[in-house]
Amino acid sequence: MATAMPETATKELNQQIGLATDGSQFLTFQLGDELYGVDILRVQELKGYTTVTKIPNTPSYIKGVMNLRGTIVPIVELRTTFGMATIDYTILSVIVVVVVRDRIMGLVVDSVSDVLNISQEDIQAPPEFGTKVDVSFLNGIAKCGDKLVALLNIDRLLSENEMQKVMTVTA
Repeated sequence: MATAMPETATKELNQQIGLATDGSQFLTFQLGDELYGVDILRVQELKGYTTVTKIPNTPSYIKGVMNLRGTIVPIVELRTTFGMATIDYTILSVIVVVVVRDRIMGLVVDSVSDVLNISQEDIQAPPEFGTKVDVSFLNGIAKCGDKLVALLNIDRLLSENEMQKVMTVTA
């Protein structure tokens, strides 16, 4: 005789194996101990970290550029963008190639975790920290089992001024 799984366990299992139909899919990745997610529809591809060509006189968050099948793609270091300490890249380091404001850009992350289905009911608005902390680059915070995932709005990840600097690297 089969026993029914509790609703929360069923929901968590569905999230992990991709069966939820009332939510969106997010590619999740690690930066340090934190878990972040981006809308899977914005991800073009994943590429193991390879050496990028540094461009002189660029801001510290711009790692450089790489040639991706004939297209010069700017690479942004997310750790630097978020004010985190930089680390030496490992075999797990990945460049997540995304489409930001109709432009292709690479984001360096520590490692890619998973693709998760996250239902709208599991996403909460980002917390208010007052005027000193800008959280406009977050779409929300998702509960995924016992973990929290910061869901990024990649169009707001960089300010308009920062985005212009990134795009002039490949102009």
